Amino acid sequence: MTDSAHSRLRTRWHTALVAARGGAEEPDPLPYADNLLARWAEPQRRYHTTAHLAAVLDRVDTLAGHAADPDAVRLAAWFHDAVYRPDRSENEERSAVLAERALPEAGVPSAVTTEVARLVRLTVTHDPAEGDANGEVLCDADLAVLASGPKEYAEYAAQVREEYAFVPDEAFREGRAAVLRQLLGLPALFRTPHGVAEWEPRARQNLMTELELLSGM
Repeated sequence: MTDSAHSRLRTRWHTALVAARGGAEEPDPLPYADNLLARWAEPQRRYHTTAHLAAVLDRVDTLAGHAADPDAVRLAAWFHDAVYRPDRSENEERSAVLAERALPEAGVPSAVTTEVARLVRLTVTHDPAEGDANGEVLCDADLAVLASGPKEYAEYAAQVREEYAFVPDEAFREGRAAVLRQLLGLPALFRTPHGVAEWEPRARQNLMTELELLSGM
């Protein structure tokens, strides 16, 4: 990540955190940003990197008008993969617990902290309840990569494989195909009006194409 990209992310964290705590500038938001950015830059990551974080934040901004509390969603985006080890389970739960520990220390009200942790846990299933506007925004923002152009989607799929390099090829193909079939089996991948209109058709085509490629290997 370049220095300018790092600086922009620190600024985005500062803005979201200060807004979530009602405009208070203390305690200093930036040490929390640096801790999170260090997590997102860990060497085992190939897809779940600071680039993914920035992309999810961009998509949250696109969908912000649909959210009940956009700043809580932005904080949830920061935490949703803050703990990430592809060889371990419960990454989402560990990330939610991190939010529950860090946000009160950072001066965030308890109600906002609870909402952020709830949203992080929701990324296990990406299946928000009807009317859960904040959940719809976060889940759509996280899954929007599925609607990338062909080159970008191929890069995403390759990065996912790199994160699971410790898994033998056949086992990875079986596991990845199961994930793709589960996603394709959902009534809808996206819940926000923008996601349904702009991302759903291309995402389904990308998933079907990847599944066909895996099946032909």
